[in-house]
Amino acid sequence: MTAMEAMSERAIILAPLGRDSQIALMMLNEAGFEGVIARDLGTLCNELSLGAGLLVIASEALLGANLEPLLGLIEQQPAWSDLPIVLLTHHGGPEQNPASRLGLQLGNVTFLERPFHPVTLISLVTTALRGRRRQYEARDRMIDLSQSELRLQNTLETLEQQVEERTAQLRHNEEALRQSHKMEAVGQLTGGIAHDFNNMLTGIIGSLELLRRRLARGRTEDLDSLIDLGVTSANRAAGLTHRLLAFSRRQSLDSKPVQMNTLVVSMGELLQRSINESIHLEMQLDEQLWVAEADPNQLESALLNLVLNARDAMPDGGNLLVKTSNQHLDTGFTEAHSNLQPGDYIVLSVTDTGYGMPQSTINRAFDPFFTTKPIGQGTGLGLSMIYGFSKQSGGHVSIHSEVGKGTTVSLFLPRFSGELLQDTRVDAQHTPFARDGETVLIVEDDPAVRVLVSAVLSELGYAFVEASDADSAMPILDSGQRIDLLISDVGLPGMNGRQLAEIGRQYRPDLKVLFITGYAEHAAVRGGFLDPGMQMITKPFTFDLLTAKVREMIRV
Repeated sequence: MTAMEAMSERAIILAPLGRDSQIALMMLNEAGFEGVIARDLGTLCNELSLGAGLLVIASEALLGANLEPLLGLIEQQPAWSDLPIVLLTHHGGPEQNPASRLGLQLGNVTFLERPFHPVTLISLVTTALRGRRRQYEARDRMIDLSQSELRLQNTLETLEQQVEERTAQLRHNEEALRQSHKMEAVGQLTGGIAHDFNNMLTGIIGSLELLRRRLARGRTEDLDSLIDLGVTSANRAAGLTHRLLAFSRRQSLDSKPVQMNTLVVSMGELLQRSINESIHLEMQLDEQLWVAEADPNQLESALLNLVLNARDAMPDGGNLLVKTSNQHLDTGFTEAHSNLQPGDYIVLSVTDTGYGMPQSTINRAFDPFFTTKPIGQGTGLGLSMIYGFSKQSGGHVSIHSEVGKGTTVSLFLPRFSGELLQDTRVDAQHTPFARDGETVLIVEDDPAVRVLVSAVLSELGYAFVEASDADSAMPILDSGQRIDLLISDVGLPGMNGRQLAEIGRQYRPDLKVLFITGYAEHAAVRGGFLDPGMQMITKPFTFDLLTAKVREMIRV
């Protein structure tokens, strides 16, 4: 018998007067039963919580005692339990044994008058333990049943989960599918981008190395060409970086006038590398094309997605046409689309001679994650991204397709209605210097960027104060230090730049803020991110642009 079984079948004896408890325990032990003596009711309750087969209690132990703990334990028994109690009484019935009236409260009670014969006690205990064992068997069956139900429930839940995962796999893996789509698009460019980046880095590193060697030898002739080489390579690298950020939708939406023909032509080499050699790429660009209003980075991403979709629809080759045109949409067309206003639009369309789509597929083409491509070859996010971009830009996108003949996807973007401004870049040689005392607070966690910005401002005569994060910048903002402009990175460690600007304006309500950022995850839409007196430039930026922005904001 295990220790647990011994505890569950033992007799707990409470007979505080005389030697009744010792005699009862001796009788039980001689008959092969386990037992333990409790000195009082509290000890009995403690022992009972550890396990018992029955209780042997002298009636006088219950008189005048606090029975609530014992009655509470009896009332709190599980459904399968009915604890046997042998109550030792005196000869003479209830009048001589007031405790016998507690029988109903105690539950499963058997009375044994003293003096009793050992055989009688052992018989009662044997009967009580036999019933107790049946209770334990019932408990074990209930546990087995409960465990079986639990196993069945777990099995059903597992099956249900498997069914849900199977039927909703695309929905539950939205982020993975989105990333897969980005990587599919970028994957078509990986070889070309790696090649281009290596060339650009070679131009940057090589020009700097040559500059160092020539300066070390005192040769100062023809340095401008080396500088131009490095800057040109760096600008090309920056352009590629911004394009990749557009794929991942980490660029802030910055709508501006767009010469769409120029944009399409500039992407020609990129598009050509993205398609098979068996596909002929043609461009038909309207020479009288209006100026569109859109985010050029998002527009580039949309065009590349459309070209990739067209390529996939022509695995055996074909013709791919990229076309631009002007179109006026009247109320008869725009009333069917809630976000569209009647007016002039620029249309960018991509036409292929591929498989084509039935109407049922066209109806679902813009649904997120809907794709007709085999698993692993597409996520169905490309057209839904283009749809969202068109709606956010106040435009529209449509599909015309015939099975076996090909597909045309047309992107409508609103015509720019403002005044086209001339290039406002400041000539570095004629940048106005700072006025006496004008001070800029620079908050940037990257030491190299902080040093370069400080150096440029110092050359222009600005005083400046530096901080590496928002925590070190706040005491400066809360001091008497003169600050004409706060320049802050958006992505600071801890508190970000936008939150710092909010606190700064509590100290200085008229504080002007220029944000600089590598990617504007916190500023997806500039109109909702920038308050009056705030502007933003993205890294990498030219120092001409930086100084022009500083001058513009301080002098306003």
